[in-house]
Amino acid sequence: MTKPGKLIIFCAPSGSGKSTLVQWLMAAHPELHLAFSISCTSRPPRGTEQNGVEYFFISPDEFRQRVAADKFLEYEEVYEGRFYGTLKSQVDTQTQRGENVLFDVDVKGGCNIKDFYGDRALSIFVQPPSIDELRRRLVARATDTPEAIEQRVGKAAYELTFAPRFDHVVVNDDLERAKEEVYRLVSGFVNR
Repeated sequence: MTKPGKLIIFCAPSGSGKSTLVQWLMAAHPELHLAFSISCTSRPPRGTEQNGVEYFFISPDEFRQRVAADKFLEYEEVYEGRFYGTLKSQVDTQTQRGENVLFDVDVKGGCNIKDFYGDRALSIFVQPPSIDELRRRLVARATDTPEAIEQRVGKAAYELTFAPRFDHVVVNDDLERAKEEVYRLVSGFVNR
């Protein structure tokens, strides 16, 4: 019988380097048996996206029905009729296969998942060294307007207030050191 997988939650303000750390961890450490949680969305597929691979694509009405039936660990209506969420049944399927399920979600979703699973989940908050450094990184990415950057910085200040609710806070002021810390935390959790 396969040992059930565990749950690893990553949250961070935009520009903190979370995606870089998560992608590195998955690519560099296949022995950890990490797999992304496959979320549901009510938006149509983009480009080459396939149902059940990147997302499960369902209608807004079906999404609302599943919300009413308490089928989601966490969900958000990002725009009117545009939902994203994590199905409890999908997480169960993945953990029963022995996958250690990795969540890359917003802070509220991360807190909800941690509250639901308790000690079966490890929650890690990736924090920028400072708000000024975060602003500098967002400007350097050159993907957003100045207004969008200020919105992200404002949201980041709010998201930082959630950091104490996480099991661990990793300050990403040095990428190599942050990688080592994330690996140590995740491998220790998965292998205990």
